Amino acid sequence: MQTARGAAAHPIKRKACTRRDWLFQTAASFVAASAGMKAQAPAQPGTRRRPNVLLILTDDQGYGDMSSHGNPDLQTPHLDRLAAESAEFTRFYVSPVCAPTRASLLTGRYNIKTGVHGVTGGKETMATDETTIAEAFRGAGYRTALVGKWHLGETYPHVPHAQGFETFIGMRNGHWLEYFDSEIEKNGKPYIAKGYIADALTNEAIEWFRTHRDEPVFLYLAYNTPHTPYQVPYRYWKPFTERGMDVGLAAIYGMVANIDDNVGRLLGELDTLGIAGDTIVIFMSDNGPIGTRFNAGLRGSKGSVYEGGVRTPFLLRWPGRVPAGRKVETIAAHIDVYPTLADLCAVDRPSALPIDGVSLRPLLNPVTPAAVTAAEAAWPHRDLFTHREREGNEATIYPGAIRTQRYNLVNGTELYDIQQDPGESKDIAAAHPDLVREMRQRYETWFNESIAARGFHSTPLPVGYAEENPVYLPAARASFQGKLRFHGRFGYSHDWITGWTEASDFVYWDIDAVTAGTYALTLHYLCPRDCVGTELVASAAGASCRKVISQATDMEPLPDRNLVLLERNVIMPWAKMSLGQLMLPKGTTRLELRCLSKPGPRVADLRGLSLERL
Repeated sequence: MQTARGAAAHPIKRKACTRRDWLFQTAASFVAASAGMKAQAPAQPGTRRRPNVLLILTDDQGYGDMSSHGNPDLQTPHLDRLAAESAEFTRFYVSPVCAPTRASLLTGRYNIKTGVHGVTGGKETMATDETTIAEAFRGAGYRTALVGKWHLGETYPHVPHAQGFETFIGMRNGHWLEYFDSEIEKNGKPYIAKGYIADALTNEAIEWFRTHRDEPVFLYLAYNTPHTPYQVPYRYWKPFTERGMDVGLAAIYGMVANIDDNVGRLLGELDTLGIAGDTIVIFMSDNGPIGTRFNAGLRGSKGSVYEGGVRTPFLLRWPGRVPAGRKVETIAAHIDVYPTLADLCAVDRPSALPIDGVSLRPLLNPVTPAAVTAAEAAWPHRDLFTHREREGNEATIYPGAIRTQRYNLVNGTELYDIQQDPGESKDIAAAHPDLVREMRQRYETWFNESIAARGFHSTPLPVGYAEENPVYLPAARASFQGKLRFHGRFGYSHDWITGWTEASDFVYWDIDAVTAGTYALTLHYLCPRDCVGTELVASAAGASCRKVISQATDMEPLPDRNLVLLERNVIMPWAKMSLGQLMLPKGTTRLELRCLSKPGPRVADLRGLSLERL
């Protein structure tokens, strides 16, 4: 696995401050006053000046994956309880896939403005000049932690401990291969999460609250379930198969049921510690469900810009401060979470980069039907935008959608009246050509303005930081020439390069050496017995080193716990081999790996390359 061995806690980034996009208190006071109430209720006995925050994000849990949303096959009593105690935004939108949602969630900005426009190959790497919600809260005196999935960069400084999280326990990649006794990382060092992954992450979250019960805490708990692989404890999976359900769907629903139990454990612990009233709890997901399953009548699934791909649950609980059981119909999105929490917790945002989200506080405060009506009437018109990169041509303006309170315009041509047709079954574009033209123009203007700053490109992998040494260069971040290919086609996390049969083919990584010096190279590889004796050469900036592969490896996958076997999720018996040393100058360069000679039909399969500055 990839970890930041030797990583040290990184000081919070110092950035210029501005308030030009921050009118939270003013707006909240105005709307609350118009509803006949104070902007914020007086502090209750025992309540902190600033509340804790528990932000829970699940992975691939669709809008329909809750029994309170009508799912006939799934019971989620703890999530249903949370919904009953929360304000629930019934039309809450995220991005179609994982990393873009996480970028918007943490920055309050549309993902393509942050440099994140995909899920692998560097397209998921967030720019370091973005200010995260963790940096803002840490600067305001909060203890900050991320427990779970990051998926916004694999190498320092594109990692949690350089982006405001003083504690990080989890995984950097987009998905993990093993959900039992998983080797993840804890503050930069390899760590075995005992038991089932979601249970182990919950244990860490609970321990964090226990340790810091007397301090203001911002905890981002990012579960990596119910994302594949299809692994879940037997007691969660078996009840669904006994009802005749497909094994894969049973595994997914088992993972959701497990999440529900863990949410119950978290809520119970907040009660036990006596801090439930001091803690804002948010529950949401990063995109729609993968595959076809119950989704409350919404069209599409993960990866789609239709409602089913981007509409997810959103619950916000703050006992005594936010009225329980509220159903908010006003459209909102992931970009609103940062400004909302900052507003509720009186936290300033230390950055000059303008945000796209708005504080939802005015919609949370009202307690009477008349106050709700007044708040929603005072809410300004807004557009919400969705973009999904097209495979092979990420700069294409569509797929994409623009949403208003009433209409969705999908891919520039399809118009749906969501108030009348939430399932997007009837395209009414022909009846409203002027509206289609106006909405398409607003979407295309937004898209062109959003990509102007960063465009679509992958950032070279940084090496040479003292905070992370060695640095692992995964196959998913490599490029290659010839007949080479990714084993799992797309080059997702943990994928590897295979098909190396021609000596003329080669692999390369674009790197940025922040410190000049001598670097030791280690190859992570597979080699069948008849290919022992293959000679490889690594080169960069005019220097090179070479080595002959002298040890064969087993080529069969290791045993795993997958209930449904996915080829991209297999675990292989990778070996390591020293390639020698290279002198790298400071700056960007290309690190190439080539074959000089091979005695057998193939060269090797490559998982990655490690660079250690000596």
